[in-house]
Amino acid sequence: MKNYFGYTDKLCVVTGASSGMGKATVEMLVDLGAKVYAIDLNPCTVEGITKFIKCNLASKTEIDETFKQIPEHIDCFFGVAGLSGAKTDYRTTFDCNYTANMYITLNYLKARMSKGGAIVYCTSTAGLEWKKFKKEQNKVVHAKTWKEVQELTKKLAASAPATFAYMYSKRCVSQFACEQSVEFAKLGIRMNNVLPGSTDTGMKQEFQDMVGSEEGLIAQAGLAGRLATPEEMAYPMVFLNSEMATFISGLEMLVDYTDTCLKTLGLKKNLEAVSATNPIICALAKKMMNKEANSHALKSGSDDKK
Repeated sequence: MKNYFGYTDKLCVVTGASSGMGKATVEMLVDLGAKVYAIDLNPCTVEGITKFIKCNLASKTEIDETFKQIPEHIDCFFGVAGLSGAKTDYRTTFDCNYTANMYITLNYLKARMSKGGAIVYCTSTAGLEWKKFKKEQNKVVHAKTWKEVQELTKKLAASAPATFAYMYSKRCVSQFACEQSVEFAKLGIRMNNVLPGSTDTGMKQEFQDMVGSEEGLIAQAGLAGRLATPEEMAYPMVFLNSEMATFISGLEMLVDYTDTCLKTLGLKKNLEAVSATNPIICALAKKMMNKEANSHALKSGSDDKK
């Protein structure tokens, strides 16, 4: 059988490689004969990887140390790592989701990839409204250094809820991917973006708590009637970086089982069509979340006494 995917002996770098979509991606790449460098904070236990490198992607210093351990030539990059903001602060969430991808792309991938290389980011349908709110992202997306990005998001990091960093960072990655796909195309390097709908990963409970119930989370998975599996998000990423997709670049691939179509047709309310940086909205959201957190704490304390 012909090797249509063409991953044999290709050097692939995967972030968020230890669980969920990242782990599923690593497993597929190993099966397809790739040399996989797996990056995450937690150990990647997939047999057959070339190397696991522990790295906090919210740290520029750790990223620099990580890429010292990766060969000079990279064939494919999979930016899968992400945080919801439910268990991390705004700064950590935003830097892991956006700043790390920006920094790696401009400082390492541009120098270490050549014609025929391919990049895919795994963002979220939460980033789909980036075109509508482009003015909110422009300065951040056009910043070229880690320090610049941190300075531009300093006020948000101090005032907005950490979960808002999720939506804002995903919008930034979506815009960044669109703009940089044009620049990288000039070098013969493809760049695409996969936008997953609700998926059953280790962060399921975090997202479930945000929407209130598992049913609410499933309702964001279009007409599937269930959450997607991590493999169902890894499949399109592996496809897009393969030789099966050599004329696909600059694509925003929605993987949400018609959820966005329902919103586009007016059959479902688009709850994500809100500002991610408006001070009033951020303040109200933070106040509401603090109120809910206090309510849960009081309830938990009451239950403990029983």
